[in-house]
Amino acid sequence: MNDTSPATAAGAPVFAVPVGSIVVGHDGSNDSDHALEVAFDFASKLGVDIVVVRSWSIDTAPHGALYSHGYVSSFDEVTETVRKLLVADTAAIASRHPRVTLHVRAALAQPAQLLTELSANALMLVVGPRGLGGFAGLLIGSVSSQCVQLATCPVLVVPTR
Repeated sequence: MNDTSPATAAGAPVFAVPVGSIVVGHDGSNDSDHALEVAFDFASKLGVDIVVVRSWSIDTAPHGALYSHGYVSSFDEVTETVRKLLVADTAAIASRHPRVTLHVRAALAQPAQLLTELSANALMLVVGPRGLGGFAGLLIGSVSSQCVQLATCPVLVVPTR
């Protein structure tokens, strides 16, 4: 079962994060796909929900989401576009785990801050070692590092396959 309800109301993020769920950061990278697969394996064995989260900023908004043919989108509209992309990006992985409830959320936010806030009541936070940032030589990216330092729940940094 999947919960893909909108993530915003009146411009502020609204997230229903079930207590004891697994929160997963997903930025569209191969590493985040692998992290989501690992999270689904845990969730299936533990009988808990997954909340997959994608943040966005002006710099990372999908091409054409902010401005198209003279129309400037609202932040809520861009967030909905990002959420729909996240649903599409995670659909194949989610379909292999039909018994795990997946909640899909997106927000205009700094990734590590959003993930650590959302995971406050989570069983664990799962992230990849690095995302789509430009520093390919790093073993662990800044978001993963900040999550490890700031989260109040256990953090699993899933290594690159």
